Amino acid sequence: MKDRIQGFLNFLAAEKGYAENTIAAYQNDLGQFFLYIQKKTDDKVETWAQVKKSAIIDYIERIKSGSYTSSTVARKVAAIKSFFHFLVAEGDLKEDPTLTLDSPKVKKRLPKAISINEVDQLLQAPAGQNGPKAERDLALLEMLYASGMRVTELVSLNVPDIEIDGNSGRVRVKGKKTNSKAREIPITGSALTTLKTYIRHGREQLVHDPNETALFLNNRGQRLTRQGLWLIIKHYVEAVGISAEVTPHTLRHSFAAHKLSQGKSLQDIQKLLGHANISTTQVYAHLSQESEKEAR
Repeated sequence: MKDRIQGFLNFLAAEKGYAENTIAAYQNDLGQFFLYIQKKTDDKVETWAQVKKSAIIDYIERIKSGSYTSSTVARKVAAIKSFFHFLVAEGDLKEDPTLTLDSPKVKKRLPKAISINEVDQLLQAPAGQNGPKAERDLALLEMLYASGMRVTELVSLNVPDIEIDGNSGRVRVKGKKTNSKAREIPITGSALTTLKTYIRHGREQLVHDPNETALFLNNRGQRLTRQGLWLIIKHYVEAVGISAEVTPHTLRHSFAAHKLSQGKSLQDIQKLLGHANISTTQVYAHLSQESEKEAR
């Protein structure tokens, strides 16, 4: 049964172009569901065709009553429904037992942004330090806020993705899905200055392997991970005493909200963020309105 889950994950990667993070989440979701089916059902289940609809409903009710957020529950249900749809398409099942199951409603939450002053505080934290790590950290924070890139996009950057010509620069960013079209984001001002400094000095001191192409490196000279980036941001948030919850995505949200409040159009922000649908970008209009209300 596990081999069919892996086949489904391979399908999502190769045919659907799902992002690695989504595939990893689906793998975890279906793995939990598989363990439940093996342990909690009365009859021994050896194939997915033997899984009863009642068992699926029981599992969904179980996770609904747990500590998961509504969005996590919705994703877990979506993973199960997509998986059984795949099994039908592949001929493993004649009928889809999840076909009539409703998908849970997700409570929509506005993305959280921090103020321009708080962003300035965060950027000043590594600016007052010396050494290759400080140069890397400042470049990381500047790039996140100046470009609105996703965390995965930032840590996936390679040196050839950066083009610098005098006082202007741009970065080629690979989209969320594996087969999505790359987009170019302009990098100027202090973000470009700190990036130049990091590439010419900080990165040269961090890199161990001359064949390493990753732009942002950890202390071992290897590509910085998402978790590594999160720990860096967490360190500086605590250092400057920002009380609001700040995650790597917070700078992306702040970038969009601040650009909108400064007069940038939703269409321009949509392109910079790499949103396929402008309805995804429109949430920042609501965020900007909420921020204006709080400032009054």
